[in-house]
Order: sequence, then C-alpha cells, then structure tokens
Amino acid sequence: MSIGDGTRVVRAGLPEPVKYEPALPGPVFAAHYHLPGEPTGGYTYGRDENPTWTHLEDAIGELEAPGEDVHTIVFASGMAAVSAVLLSHARSGDIVVLPDDGYQALPLVREQLEGYGVTVRTAPTGGDAQLRVLDGAKLLWIETPSNPGLDVCDVRRLADAAHAAGALVAVDNTLATPLGQQPLELGADFSVASGTKGLTGHGDLLLGYVTCRDAEPAARVRRWRKVVGAIPGPMEAWLAHRSLATLQLRADRQAANALALAEALSRRPEVCGLRYPGLPSDPSHPVAARQMRRFGCVVSFVLPDRDHAERFLEGLSLVDDATSFGGVRSTAERRGRWGGDAVPEGFIRLSVGVEDADDLVTDVERALDEAAWQ
Repeated sequence: MSIGDGTRVVRAGLPEPVKYEPALPGPVFAAHYHLPGEPTGGYTYGRDENPTWTHLEDAIGELEAPGEDVHTIVFASGMAAVSAVLLSHARSGDIVVLPDDGYQALPLVREQLEGYGVTVRTAPTGGDAQLRVLDGAKLLWIETPSNPGLDVCDVRRLADAAHAAGALVAVDNTLATPLGQQPLELGADFSVASGTKGLTGHGDLLLGYVTCRDAEPAARVRRWRKVVGAIPGPMEAWLAHRSLATLQLRADRQAANALALAEALSRRPEVCGLRYPGLPSDPSHPVAARQMRRFGCVVSFVLPDRDHAERFLEGLSLVDDATSFGGVRSTAERRGRWGGDAVPEGFIRLSVGVEDADDLVTDVERALDEAAWQ
C-alpha cells in the first residue's frame, strides 16, 4: 500500500505490536547482554549493537529509501557520520573531492585526510563545478543545498559522472532531510546527515547517520563506528525516533514559513544576496525543483555591514541568536563571527521555525526597520 510522508514518519521503525507493550519501546540501557554459548547472532555488546539504535536505523532507512532494503548506521553526531564515510573509504594515495563552500568543519576533515596521505580537491557547489575535478577521484562528497550559502547542484548529474570515473558518491542531506531530498534515489551511494538539525528538530540532542544501499560499504562504515566508538546513547536514539513522528508537520510548516520570509526579505532595500532554493527567483530554484520535494528551512541574506547585522540580531524577539539550524524555534546568526566561511561580514543565516508566519515576518521586518534607523 502506498502511503504519504505523514503516515510514514509516524509509523517508521516501529516494531510489530505486542500486547500490553508500548508502540515505541523505551530506550535500552545495556553495556552487555546475556550471551551463553557461541555469539552467533542477536545483541552481544553495547558498542556494537543496541535495540534502540535498530529501531531508529530502520526508521531512517524507511524515510531515505521507502520500500527498499537499505543499511543505516547511526552515530553520536553528524561529524562522526561524515568522518566515518570519508575515513573508512579513503586510503593513502586516493583522491577525494569536497565542496569548498560546505559545512564549516569540512576543513578539519580535509586536514585529517591529507595527514593520511589522501589528496583532497575542492570546488564550489554551484554550477556543478565539482565535475571539473573528478578525474581519478575515489570519492566525491556533495553538500546540497550547501551550508551556509544555499547553492544547489545536480546530484544525478554529478553521481553519473563520478560513477563513470570510478568514484563513490556521498551526499550531505542535512539541510534537506529525507522528506526534502532522497540522495540514494538520485544515484548517490551514501546519504549522510546530522540528525541534530532538521531530522529531530528540537535542538536537544546530537546525532548523525549514514544510509546506503550496498552491504559492503555499509559494513565498512559500521566497522569504523565500532573501532572509534562513535556511538549514540540509547536515550538520544530514542528521543530522535520519537521526534521523527512530527518531521512532516515540521518540514511543511518550516518550508512554508521560509518561503514567506524570503518573499518579505526580497522587498527590503537593505537586503542583498538573498538565497532560498524555494524562491522562484533564486538561481538554484530550477535544479532544486527537479530534485527536491521540500526546500528546507534556511534563508540566507546579507545586510550592509557587521554593525548593521548585529543591530538586526539584537532587535529580534522571536528569533534566537544561536548557531545550528532546523529547530522548531527560529534562530539566526551572523556567520562571519566564526571565521572560516567565505561570506561577507553582514551575512545572516536564518533558520525558520514553526511559529506563525505572520508573527515571524513581522518580527524580522521590525528588527530590520530598527537596525536601519540606528
């Protein structure tokens, strides 16, 4: 039976009903399990497997590739998932292609890869520029939409080219979530994400995951998790699974709010560099519309200078000044405060929550007005 996203997220990963038992069993806290005889199956040790992880991994797999047999491995954080794919599949002498406008922690991974003798090439996300540096690569890493600039690339085009060149393809799907984009369907070998953000959406836990179709690369990623011990706690895994039930509600509300805010910002004279893939005027919209079902919750724009941006942030009442994105409460920050991102001093990344759209737009416009008057 074909079901919609809302039904899928509510039911994903639930075990078969058992009389007098809860629909979603509570977290299993266990370092070891009863293990008489030879360890030929089931759960053996807490660093290897946990029933709470299994339910969550099944749920995420159902969202990333509905109706397909896929392999999902959950991690303690998004960076643990990112590094597991890269460091379990790259060896000394290999070439890895990364985006040069992606998540701010990628340079740390690059430094580690180069320390192991891996050659790292980079190119921007926009315009499918990574195609130009694929020759001889072992692995291509895509981040679309990119963070924080919100450029979009054609995943299928890049995946086809990478596979023709003998490279595996991993897509960071954090900003889109599985309800916005399904990288495996677009040809990627790995869909990777930080579950800290939109997937769980409440800003109260750290989590990461990797999903892939083929058993062999999944086994390498799972072995890496075991070796480095980058495992999630059972409570975090349970909270994440519980939070999945509202993903469709949150994603739809946030996308609608983000579009309303982007439209309002497009009319402001002091705003430039406005980006939101769901905005028809956005340069990435044609590609995004082909491969995304929802356009996410992040809007980025540039104010005239650092002081103007700081005044705007201080004037907001319904938007918290915080890093990260994807939560039910709207947040914003001046990205330049961290360094590392090639953005202007007045660049704002605003993550739209589930507040009433009219209230949110009113708050942002009031803060913009006050920032301009000072």
